[in-house]
Amino acid sequence: MSKKHPRSSPEPVKNDRSRRTSRYWGRTGLAVGLALVLIASFAVASRRGGSRLSHEQASGASRTLPPGVAPEGMVWIPAGDFAMGSDDESMSDARPVHRVSLDGFWMDRTEVTNRQFERFVRATGYTTVAEQAPDPKAFPGAPKELLVPGSLVFSPPVGRVSLEDHLAWWRYVPGANWKHPSGPDSSIQGLEDHPVVQVCFDDALAYAKWAGKRLPTEAEWEYAARGGLDGKRYCWGDDLKPGGKWQVNNWQGLFPNENMKEDGFDGTAPTGSFAVNGYGLSDMAGNVWEWCADWYQPNYDPSQARNPQGPDSSHDPAEPGIPKRVQRGGSFLCSDLYCVRYLPGARGKGATDSGASHVGFRCVLTPKAKP
Repeated sequence: MSKKHPRSSPEPVKNDRSRRTSRYWGRTGLAVGLALVLIASFAVASRRGGSRLSHEQASGASRTLPPGVAPEGMVWIPAGDFAMGSDDESMSDARPVHRVSLDGFWMDRTEVTNRQFERFVRATGYTTVAEQAPDPKAFPGAPKELLVPGSLVFSPPVGRVSLEDHLAWWRYVPGANWKHPSGPDSSIQGLEDHPVVQVCFDDALAYAKWAGKRLPTEAEWEYAARGGLDGKRYCWGDDLKPGGKWQVNNWQGLFPNENMKEDGFDGTAPTGSFAVNGYGLSDMAGNVWEWCADWYQPNYDPSQARNPQGPDSSHDPAEPGIPKRVQRGGSFLCSDLYCVRYLPGARGKGATDSGASHVGFRCVLTPKAKP
């Protein structure tokens, strides 16, 4: 029997078509059973050389003028309201669909990149959670050889596997972290403009504070992702491939064995590789999951109708003892045959102390009040 690793914490994710499940993990899983589990995903600046969405596609986006000059790398998301959530039968945690009203805010045009995160680390000396060994006191009885720095890495299996067996394509890799996203032999050299990954919630929060920003609420994230196209299936409309072109970095092919790379990428893509949405945002679908500020619970409180901040605490019925935050947007691992969580109304979740090779983030900024 193989040894199990302390960083773990699972959660089921039903797919629109297959109804398969996958789970998410974090350090805290040892507290409920020393299980190596994973973060199989529940879980657009134009393409460099590409083009924006058509005027017709973006027509739903409000053109409210921003309050002053845009901070570097950010776009204005105007105040408005929208229908939050999804009535898709496979996404029971995205209910009830309810109207939400939001004040305007600034949002990073792209996911935070390796280049930007490196600048933060150099300025502060910050050490991410994946670069630190788990505290033995937090995991009594865990083998010492397992209490080493590292993180979860997607590793395609050899041969067909059951989509129920998420352990078949995730490994805890010692030495995996934001600088070495696939393990100690990997590097971010040449990936400076790709989204930073292997960052847990606290890592993302630390960056946001350093940058003078914050993480988006779940409502802000979904509203921004929809780009003014309220009620549409995708961030860009109802057609998955308008004009025959992919609008998202996701998995095309037989998951988890073969990615046909029809979108041009195998793994993360440089930020801004696809057309922006109606608000001028890149990669609000696919590429990497993005941390949100809200605690995760498996439903919405519709009474929070204006600038909702989410619940006061976390509760995942699958793992009631593990605190989790919301993640949004899906990743390059989302497949139509397995996980279609790159839809704007779909939700993800993750243990707060865990990162993975398909999890990143972006920031928002509240405009300064007028004197």
